[in-house]
Amino acid sequence: MRIIGLTGGIASGKSIVARILERLGGVVIDADQLAREVVAPGEPAYKAVVAQFGEGILNPDRTINRRALGKIIFADPLARISLERLTHPAIAVLAERKLAALREAGTPVVIYMAPLLIEAGVTSRVDEVWVVYVDQETQVMRLIQRDGIDRAQALQRLAAQMPMEEKRKNGKIVIDNRGTPEETERQVWDIWKREIEGLGVRG
Repeated sequence: MRIIGLTGGIASGKSIVARILERLGGVVIDADQLAREVVAPGEPAYKAVVAQFGEGILNPDRTINRRALGKIIFADPLARISLERLTHPAIAVLAERKLAALREAGTPVVIYMAPLLIEAGVTSRVDEVWVVYVDQETQVMRLIQRDGIDRAQALQRLAAQMPMEEKRKNGKIVIDNRGTPEETERQVWDIWKREIEGLGVRG
């Protein structure tokens, strides 16, 4: 089984690329979804996170309000590190369980999509790293449009991650997502044909 680690900066378009790869035949594991699962009510990490950050991060139904928690961790690097220490071990266990099931099922290609793949030091979980790249200004504009935040808040969130120019250096494959959706799709299709199907197609 070939495991491709798909990463990139915030608002770089990882999910868009993952959906294209899924249509081409890859099975996607979304680390953000795993992060949601491990902090579901009743899970050990849920109890630890609420104990650490207080009940002010909870929705009325007692689930964790990710926006409220995000405001805390993006404003305080130590809070972000604390959250990662509480959740990353549980995410690792769940990821390995899902990967083992896919390996047992004979799945040929898995896309492990994780925004902090490099920063969290879990590249050993994958066989190779593909980076979805956009420049910082594009990230800022997309964040403002997507999340309804101001420029200062967008820059604060970017500061919590490895800069895109640094992150792209870690990619075996770099997917440039600054263009139109059609351009990105064609680029990903060509990469899949070349890297996965070995047909030598070039963009």
